[in-house]
Amino acid sequence: MNIQIFGTKKCFDTQKAIRYFKERRIKFQYVDMIEKGLSKGEFNSVKQAVGGLDNLIDQNCKDQNALSLISYMVDKDEKVLENQQVIKTPIVRNGRQATVGYQPEVWESWE
Repeated sequence: MNIQIFGTKKCFDTQKAIRYFKERRIKFQYVDMIEKGLSKGEFNSVKQAVGGLDNLIDQNCKDQNALSLISYMVDKDEKVLENQQVIKTPIVRNGRQATVGYQPEVWESWE
């Protein structure tokens, strides 16, 4: 397994995901989305794995202005990449598979 966890230090679900993998002694790479964020390739891979952009966007994010702007854009992908604070966290990747949010039942099937 090659696990990557994308999230923020203040996100409770991200902390739970990190704890989940640590408890099972599964190696992972943590990527702070505030410092680094998703590359365009990673974004497209995750978007495809989770079933589209709508499943990636957090409708309850703090930045409602960016969210409302994105909803009226024609090229939403570019705007979401510029404003990654509207993406749900954590994003957990295992190769081509990915989940958004805390989903231990899916991660168990990866082991």
